[in-house]
Amino acid sequence: MASSRRCIGVSCENEAGTLQCPTCLKQGKESYFCSQDCFKKSWPEHKALHKATVRRHNPFPKFKFTGSVKPVYPLSAPREVPASIRRPDYALDGNPKSERKFLGRLTITVLDQEGQEAMRRVCALAREVLDIAGREVRPGITTDHIDEIVHKACIERDVGDLHVLVQTITVPRPSLKEVLTRTGGLAQSYPSPLNYVHFPKSVCTSPNEVICHGIPDQRVLLDGDILNIDVTLYHQGYHGDLNETYYVGDRARADPETVRVVETARECLEAAVALVKPGMLFRDPGTIIEKHARARCCTVVKTYCGHGINQLFHCAPSIPHYAKNKAVGTAKPGMCFTIEPMISLGTHRDKTWPDDWTSVTADGRLSAQFEHTLLVTETGVEVLTARKADSPGGPIPMPKTLPGVIDS
Repeated sequence: MASSRRCIGVSCENEAGTLQCPTCLKQGKESYFCSQDCFKKSWPEHKALHKATVRRHNPFPKFKFTGSVKPVYPLSAPREVPASIRRPDYALDGNPKSERKFLGRLTITVLDQEGQEAMRRVCALAREVLDIAGREVRPGITTDHIDEIVHKACIERDVGDLHVLVQTITVPRPSLKEVLTRTGGLAQSYPSPLNYVHFPKSVCTSPNEVICHGIPDQRVLLDGDILNIDVTLYHQGYHGDLNETYYVGDRARADPETVRVVETARECLEAAVALVKPGMLFRDPGTIIEKHARARCCTVVKTYCGHGINQLFHCAPSIPHYAKNKAVGTAKPGMCFTIEPMISLGTHRDKTWPDDWTSVTADGRLSAQFEHTLLVTETGVEVLTARKADSPGGPIPMPKTLPGVIDS
């Protein structure tokens, strides 16, 4: 009964009691808390949910959705970024001008030591922000809440976080004073997705059949959902990019099909990362990813690929995730790129919503994704966005029996 519910209080892990927000009750929404004190503590953030005086609605009522997930508008108001924070070139007008100068070129940036150090810093911060967001995932919250958490975490990365940055910088370790000088005094970051080609939010949140690029809105997460959170930070002129898929509630963790697609996606990324070293062909990760996905009776989405990342959010090289691709090029020390396989239970084909961003599976079945930013070293690879010992989420056992081979 009530004991099976999780309290929706801010950063609360307790089971909920019978106490509900009276305003939510009037609006026909469930909102259980563990105690009056927890309710009072959470009130400053919780009351924001009551501002939806405008009727929540589906903005595309005539669109044929492939699955159960539908957009819930209105979107929250644009979130502000302090003027002191350095912005990428698209922040104001949505046009990534620097990227478009290099569009179609095969030249791949090889970072010097200073650039590599900058990538370590931004990726350490990106991992920290994703972990903060991941700890918030539970039934009863909205994806807009995740966006708010990520946005605040980005712009609040200040001098108090520099002890983390010091640990990412290669020997000899600099003093805190030296780090302050080298980082301009602050570790504040811009959320890279915000206004990138007019994307309206600070993070991509992709539940269930949404493959990628989901726009955070007023949809409430349900027990049994899965949610991919894709975080990218822009810090001191460099981008760091990663994502993970999280189970929402115990029902998701108990469903064999859900576990199969999530853990297969996780394993596909791990297998691909193990290949990375100088001399690796950019077409090679796709071969091992598709082989592993098919062994788990899953398919690989072909529309989207891994990408170069450095001072540019997206650039060469492209890293396809499927076999028999025609990617050109070879990995060399100093190159930075992402690998981010998108794995589906059903067809690999996708469909895009009328918002021009949200990509979903064409058959409405579940899709999961994991991503790392990688630095090629002289001897192998450095996973710049690696999980920490206390990172939320993480693997759970794969179901012992798998279904028959599917038709992709």
